[in-house]
Amino acid sequence: MKTFTTFMATALVLLASNAVSAAGKAKTLDPANADDQMRMQVKMSCSLVEGKPTLYWWSGRMWARVPGEPNRLLFNVHGMNMRQCRTKEDPVRGFCYRSVSREVMFYLDPVTNEVVRRWNNPWSGEEVDVVQVANDPVNARDWFCSRDKDGKPVDRSEGMFFKDNLLLEGGGAARLFYKNPLAGEYQDYVGGAYHAMEFGTTTASAKEALDSKDTELEDAVISWGRISRWLPWMKMGDREGLVVFHTAGMRLDSWDQLPEVVRREVEANYPTYKAPPPLDDPRPNETSWTVFKKFIDEQRSKDAAPK
Repeated sequence: MKTFTTFMATALVLLASNAVSAAGKAKTLDPANADDQMRMQVKMSCSLVEGKPTLYWWSGRMWARVPGEPNRLLFNVHGMNMRQCRTKEDPVRGFCYRSVSREVMFYLDPVTNEVVRRWNNPWSGEEVDVVQVANDPVNARDWFCSRDKDGKPVDRSEGMFFKDNLLLEGGGAARLFYKNPLAGEYQDYVGGAYHAMEFGTTTASAKEALDSKDTELEDAVISWGRISRWLPWMKMGDREGLVVFHTAGMRLDSWDQLPEVVRREVEANYPTYKAPPPLDDPRPNETSWTVFKKFIDEQRSKDAAPK
């Protein structure tokens, strides 16, 4: 989840006062302090215990939105992200962390709730392979630190709201627009630039967030949404329309708490996703688009091979 950049520190402290008193005499983190803000962020994302795996799960629906047509439910979705974090104290940049993770998301039939392998495109009439989301890795590209390169504190408190012993973190919006990795010879599947917007929010116990003895937020609840062009495997090119994801989920205590359909699919086809990447993972990130490019290249290679 992402954080915002500015907020009135005095107002935030007032909002946090009930949560601070609820924590009793235990040492509390200061929501107006840049280092403590970063510690709270780590607790929300993973754990202050370096290398402790953290599992998030979400579920929801994927809709199609085409001008002049009713919105169409295409799939149910289930996803999971397995991550871990490493931390450090930098003499200039203060408290820092970096996360590493793998994530999958599966497209399910909205009636049977089973994973869909082939899909009949109602607009083109073509049956296509469904390429599930399987991004390995999804890592922070660099360290997130409480201070900038000159040692000035970075205020990340905007978006952190405290009320009735709850912490609400507005995850902000990721506004994505860049050259599509599927340009050129892949225009049958997707056209032009990649253009999307993602949204995320997390809610958790303010007592756990502010208590310095708690290393993680065990009961965090999340929401995630995305608006984008058609998915590449739908083979829609530049056809007018959008897909909309609307989901909610939570932090889980163990693998066994995942829905059976997710456990079954991961164990059968994505077993490495049961653990996060190594803390020093240097690989570039994967996206649904780069994964699909590899899928198409592999299919084309098989088709071109001598029979």
